[in-house]
Amino acid sequence: MSTEQKLANAGPLGLMGFGMTTVLLNLHNAGFFPNSSIVLAMGICFGGLAQIIAGILEFTRGNTFGTVAFTSYGCFWQSLVAIWILPVLKLAEKPDPAFLGWYLLLWGVFTLFMFIGTLKGSKVLQFVFLSLTVLFVLLALHNFLESHLIGVIAGWVGIACGLSAMYLAMAEVLHEQYHKAILPF
Repeated sequence: MSTEQKLANAGPLGLMGFGMTTVLLNLHNAGFFPNSSIVLAMGICFGGLAQIIAGILEFTRGNTFGTVAFTSYGCFWQSLVAIWILPVLKLAEKPDPAFLGWYLLLWGVFTLFMFIGTLKGSKVLQFVFLSLTVLFVLLALHNFLESHLIGVIAGWVGIACGLSAMYLAMAEVLHEQYHKAILPF
């Protein structure tokens, strides 16, 4: 009798935290809603905290990619919320758009390398990371050029990226629940 306990897959938690928060922020970027406490709360709690927890849990499973991805993007969400909130609290200056562009471009470079790490993974995971790379580049350009149109295009790319992450999360949950592929991934 084995005493090994099977650990749950924390990936769907991280993917859903990332996906739902990304969709909400990019509904704003695409012009549907103003940025509000909804995005801030999701960025802190689900996009941030839940992904950090998922990253730590992936560490216990020996999944380096999951650990780095979820922990990093969880910290991204928390740092993005801090960038927005600190000036309002008079604890920092509002960032220069070009400097915010560099912040986003660095995340794009990081994401490009993470995308390379998905090439042996599922097509949906590849799409999530490729579309996220494109999203970060577009958001950087939006800030560098202060272009509303690029921001709207980024919003649509972000919605697709977030929805694909949500899809992958649910495909993985259903796969584990039913022990067969219910949704292809």
